[in-house]
Amino acid sequence: MSLKWDYVGVVAADMDKSVLFYRLLGLPMPDADSDHVEVELPNGMRFALDSLELIRSLGPWKEPQGHRMGMGINAETPDGVDATYKAVVDAGFEGRTEPFDAFWGQRYAQVLDPDGNAVDIYAPL
Repeated sequence: MSLKWDYVGVVAADMDKSVLFYRLLGLPMPDADSDHVEVELPNGMRFALDSLELIRSLGPWKEPQGHRMGMGINAETPDGVDATYKAVVDAGFEGRTEPFDAFWGQRYAQVLDPDGNAVDIYAPL
């Protein structure tokens, strides 16, 4: 048997805000015209947003606390990290960690999506 990682889904309380946020991070998200929005990425992975209402309809839902997963966007260059962070924050979303040169050899920053999920933005120095 062979397993293939294929899908990442995020629960969104406000689909329109979440679509905008992930578009700012380079994902070609379609407009939120339903409780499920999905895009296939060039590497074959699928990324999706599901409305909180949809998730609650599938069974018991308990609001998570803390960050139990990580997501990261490779901005390719240190300037790309700075520009992406600025675009997200200028659009009204929360910056968690301003860009800095990390000891592990990356330009690194972190932003929060509308539901508080942390997304790393990084590039090699």
